[in-house]
Amino acid sequence: MEKGRPNIPLVVYRPLKSLYQRYADRFVPGWLILFFDLLVIFISFYIAFAIRLNFELYRLDTVLEFPQAIIVTALYALSFLWYRPYSGIIRHTGLNDALRVFQATATAFLVTIFLGAAARLSDVSVPWTISFAVYLIHFLLAYFILMGARVVVKSVFSEVARSYSGKGYRVIIFGAGASGIIARNALVSDPGTIYKLVAFADDNPAKTNKMLEGVPVMLPEKVLNPEFIAGSGADLLIISIQNLNPERRAEIIEQTLELDLEVKVVPPLDRWVHGQLSTSQLQKVKIEDLMEREHIILDSTKVAADIRGKSVVVTGAAGSIGGELAKQVLGFGPKRLILIDNAESALFNLQYEITSNNELAENNHSVEYLVADIRNGYRMENVFKTHSPDIVYHAAAYKHVPLMESFPYEALQTNVFGTKVLADLAIKYRCRKFVLVSTDKAVNPTNVMGASKRIAEIYTQALSNETTQFVTTRFGNVLDSNGSVIPLFRKQIEKGGPVTITHSEITRFFMMISEACSLVLEAGAMGKGGEIFVFDMGKPVRIIDMAKKMIRLSGLVPGRDIIIKETGLRPGEKLYEEVLNKQENTLPTYHPKILHARVALPGRENISRQLDELFRLVQEGNDYSIVGRMKEIVPEYRSENSVYSSLDKRPD
Repeated sequence: MEKGRPNIPLVVYRPLKSLYQRYADRFVPGWLILFFDLLVIFISFYIAFAIRLNFELYRLDTVLEFPQAIIVTALYALSFLWYRPYSGIIRHTGLNDALRVFQATATAFLVTIFLGAAARLSDVSVPWTISFAVYLIHFLLAYFILMGARVVVKSVFSEVARSYSGKGYRVIIFGAGASGIIARNALVSDPGTIYKLVAFADDNPAKTNKMLEGVPVMLPEKVLNPEFIAGSGADLLIISIQNLNPERRAEIIEQTLELDLEVKVVPPLDRWVHGQLSTSQLQKVKIEDLMEREHIILDSTKVAADIRGKSVVVTGAAGSIGGELAKQVLGFGPKRLILIDNAESALFNLQYEITSNNELAENNHSVEYLVADIRNGYRMENVFKTHSPDIVYHAAAYKHVPLMESFPYEALQTNVFGTKVLADLAIKYRCRKFVLVSTDKAVNPTNVMGASKRIAEIYTQALSNETTQFVTTRFGNVLDSNGSVIPLFRKQIEKGGPVTITHSEITRFFMMISEACSLVLEAGAMGKGGEIFVFDMGKPVRIIDMAKKMIRLSGLVPGRDIIIKETGLRPGEKLYEEVLNKQENTLPTYHPKILHARVALPGRENISRQLDELFRLVQEGNDYSIVGRMKEIVPEYRSENSVYSSLDKRPD
């Protein structure tokens, strides 16, 4: 039997389905609904009379009461024409329709009472001599029948529509509170899909072993196990709790995926359409939801004091990190925010995103968007001279490991010499603070990109002085950022696979974009100059596990629906990333997510001389000479899966 089909013989099912499909898009005209309503008013008048007479029908004179029935029906008709309760679509009857029916019937009832009282006080002979109790019974009865008929039609149509839609789910709702009831009501009111609720799951033992809307409430471990899933036939879990702990939510989602169930979540209240939840608003779980951790609590007072009223520059502003930094900085009310990037389209998109954000609108006037190349010393000097920045958040960099392994010249020009241009100008124009956004790939680097970022760290550390404080922040991969594996996996899954990974054992550290940028601001505010701050990245994640979860979140089965293909490590890539060098140790800071790496400060003259020599080699354009000199500056740099591995060999 097809999913969602009622348990009836095909000989009956098929004609009914054909009839439904033929008339599903047609609606009953308003005049016919009005005729039905008035017929109900007329007939219910006699029923009210019968109730008043305790159903002693021999006492009911239908002929004598006929004129009064006509007059009452006419009064109701006038009220109906005024309030138009017949204008709604019956199959979509809602609270507004119920209100209009009540207004129409109540108004007619009050007018009837008034005219009845007037008739009794008048000497004029009119057919208006019955008990007021009949009027009240008639009003209540008419409203009940009118609304009951509408609800029955709506319910029958919904059941028929869902029965012939061919779509159906057996559902578990996680959360047996108010949000769970709202989710359940949204499922019931969906006209296009059959949702059969098999259980509520809730962590609160006080709610379990009870019934909610006729559905059992159970502990999650009783529901999320193979026996219950097989017995109930459940194929969808909906997480309805709004403030569920991220770690607990990730745990529930992972258990659900292991059982091959689809998972959806109820969106935040502010995303509901007109305050109402519908099944179309239920969101699919994203891999970011599994990686999310407890929300970071910022010392907003310290960060605000560092930024408010200051002139701030963000480089690489059109990138993932730079863009999020720009938005967070803007929320602290800088005097001026200068956003620099050489990618014009991406910078335009950021400009649109900021100007259309109502929360940031009051500070939009302080933002300037500059299309510029940080490697151009003349252009950057003009920026510093014009805007005199107090703080620079330097996020501009080349980050793609395999590409930079092929183009050491470009990696150095941007990551090292672009940083040098900005750092030197920061000192020249007495910038108060310079925050370098670095990477975990700078730790024991195995590739050109990581080594170039480590050289940038060394140079900026050496420059720190009483006038300009240079602070380095170091963290791992950022979820869904430009160059992240997540957008790549998402595209591969949409195309039907295969999903490609470089090695089955490769692991990486991941953070949310907002989390990383918040920590950059916090570290920048606490830095006094010369520090390297490393962030608590949590546990490393196996990339193959992430790929499998993303496939399951798409409702597919790894290895069956989507193949995972191992392609081999790319040039410069290593299996495991590190956050700290072996020679480094850390000290805690007041923020539990930020650690201070203790490193020996390099000599300024020595690193300046080394960069001058490196710059000369860059101009000559010999990649091996360039990389060889990089290895001298960063002794721990050992190439992996790279043509430059030969430079690491030592004579016997």
